[in-house]
Amino acid sequence: MKIAVVGAGSWGTTLADLLARRGHSVRIWAREPEVVESINSERVNRLFLPNAPLNERLSACEEIADAVADAEIIVSATPSHAVREISGEIFTVLGGAKPLVVSVSKGLEAETLKPMTEVIAETLPGCRAVALSGPSFAEEVYQGHPTAIVVAGQDGTAAELTQQVFATSYFRIYSSRDPLGVQLGGALKNVIAIAAGALQGLGMGHNPSAALITRGLAEMTRLGQALGCNPMTFGGLAGMGDLILTASGPQSRNRSLGEELGKGRKLDDILGERLTVAEGVRTTQAAVSLSEKTGVELPIAQEVGNVLFRDKEPRQAISDLMERELKPEHGE
Repeated sequence: MKIAVVGAGSWGTTLADLLARRGHSVRIWAREPEVVESINSERVNRLFLPNAPLNERLSACEEIADAVADAEIIVSATPSHAVREISGEIFTVLGGAKPLVVSVSKGLEAETLKPMTEVIAETLPGCRAVALSGPSFAEEVYQGHPTAIVVAGQDGTAAELTQQVFATSYFRIYSSRDPLGVQLGGALKNVIAIAAGALQGLGMGHNPSAALITRGLAEMTRLGQALGCNPMTFGGLAGMGDLILTASGPQSRNRSLGEELGKGRKLDDILGERLTVAEGVRTTQAAVSLSEKTGVELPIAQEVGNVLFRDKEPRQAISDLMERELKPEHGE
C-alpha cells in the first residue's frame, strides 16, 4: 500500500520504518529540513532516532503535499497540539481523496478537550479515523522487542485494516470499539507519569510509586466512565499497560520531566533543553479542565497542575494528596 507518515519524531519514524519493512511504499513528512536530508541521504533520522538504519522503501519529504499524494493511509504522528493545523494543510491537497487516517498522537486538544480522532474528523471530513495506542517505546519497537498495542475506531473495517497493515511477528495489534477511552488512556497516563518521575526525583521508594500508579488508574477510569467510555478499556493495553510503561520506564519523556521537577528544577528550564515534546504538560491542563467540566475529582492531575503551573513544591503536593479526607477505595 501507499502510506504517508506525517511527523518524523522517534515514533513516527519507527512506524514508517516498520511499515516499509512490511513491504509498503512509505513517505514521511518532516518539518525539519535536516531530518529529510539525513533520511534520504544517510538512511537514518539523526535528530530523533539516531543509530537506527531505515528501510530503503522509506523516503522523506519536505512538503506535506508530496508525502500524502495518492496515499491510501495517512499516519498522523505530529504532537497533539499541531494536529488540527497539519490536518487542515493535508485537506487542502487531498483533492477529494478519502484515505484512512491512523492517529498515533497521545494527547488531547487543549482548547476543545477533544481526542485526536475527533479533531481529524473535523479537519478531514469523510476520512475514516482510528487511534493506535498502547505501551510502546519507539526504540524497542524498532529493535523488534515483542510489543502489543490496540487500534480503536467506530468503524470495525477500518480497525481491521489497520491491524492487517501494521501487524508483524513482534508487533501485535488488538482492536477496540472505544476510541475515546483508548485515547483518554494514552493521554492521561502521561500526567501520572510526570508524578511518578517526581517521586523518583525526590528519592522516594517503591511504595509511593505503586500507590500512585494504582490511584492514577482509578482517576483515568473514573473520568472515562463519566464521559461514556468502557471501563474495561482502562484495564487494558491503552490504559493500565501504557500507564505502567510510561510511569516506570526510564525512556519515558514525561517521567524524566517529572524527575527533573522532583529535583527542584523549573518547568521552563527543563523544556528549554528538549527537542522532543512531553505531551503530559499540555494534557495536564486538559485533564484539569475536564475535571471541572464533568465534576469528576482528579486529585493527582490537579496536584501535577499545581506543580507545573503554580510553582508548588512536589513534596508539598504529595503531602496534600496523602492528607486528603479518608475515603473508601472504590467509592462504595
